[in-house]
Amino acid sequence: MEYCQLGRTGVSVSKLCLGAMMFGEWGTKDHDESIRIINRALDAGINFIDTADIYSAGESEVIVGKALAGGRRDDVVLATKAHMPMGEDPNQRGNSRRWIIREVENSLRRLGTDWIDLYQIHRYDPDTAIDETLGALTDLVRAGKVRYVGHSTWPVSAIVEAQWTASERGRERFTCEQPPYSILVRGIEADTLPTCARYGMGVIPYSPLAGGWLTGRYRKGSESRPFSVARQRLADRYDLSMPENQRKLEAAEQLAELADKAGIPLIEMAIAFVLRHPAVTSAIIGPRTMEHLESQLPAADVKLPDDVLDRIDEIVLPGVTINPADNGWASPALQPAARRR
Repeated sequence: MEYCQLGRTGVSVSKLCLGAMMFGEWGTKDHDESIRIINRALDAGINFIDTADIYSAGESEVIVGKALAGGRRDDVVLATKAHMPMGEDPNQRGNSRRWIIREVENSLRRLGTDWIDLYQIHRYDPDTAIDETLGALTDLVRAGKVRYVGHSTWPVSAIVEAQWTASERGRERFTCEQPPYSILVRGIEADTLPTCARYGMGVIPYSPLAGGWLTGRYRKGSESRPFSVARQRLADRYDLSMPENQRKLEAAEQLAELADKAGIPLIEMAIAFVLRHPAVTSAIIGPRTMEHLESQLPAADVKLPDDVLDRIDEIVLPGVTINPADNGWASPALQPAARRR
């Protein structure tokens, strides 16, 4: 397993990051099996684990904490996130100081640790001043509860504003961005990736398999449907009656044929494509089973030849996301109320 520097920090992380979204109610409900998957990933050289408070309502964090309780905590760069609703109370969500300070304590308790290596803001909140968010995160870093801070699926304008705010206000700067990125979801190539590179930020993309579309399960004539609780909530990304998803199906079919011709498993080709971009630090894989993990680990060593990369660019143009719903964040400025309609 190769390791890369996380942005401008002195921390080295594995090229593959173990995403824990599928551990718990949303995926693998057996805690012991989830722990075995985590331990196998660590034995394979992965030293980077990413989870979030929202994943199975905190259960994922509990499972990760159990897996690291046996003495492996010091060897792992542990990341989690906050922002998503954790209850009915309107203050149990978002990017306010009040919630961040409270929720980091909840995550520390669930994870069974005294510190979080990378604490990320799960989505941008236009209703909360970035300076308020950074102020809270800065206090957590100075208190020793958090080592570094990052964000996930932020628009470029907010990424730039956050870097400016940190500089002007003497706040901790965000060290990395966690965006969706795959062969089918290439929108970040146009602006997000070059912006992060300019600021020396790490990039740890999630869903390199496009939520299962690039595993080989979605082929023409297949009856495959989303199998997890998490995916069942995302009908706009999987409903094959939608033209956008039909176009994804057509692209997935062509990519599977390309992988077969190149003699590379589609799963490995998809992950290797994400890792190939020079701005990418580590790709997050999210196995639900041990079989899933074993099929994804070899991708860290795959080097795609130029002719394969050129053909991928023909199938899905650079900078293009086939279904905008896969971008993970929609600007409220595009809502009808904001356009006076």
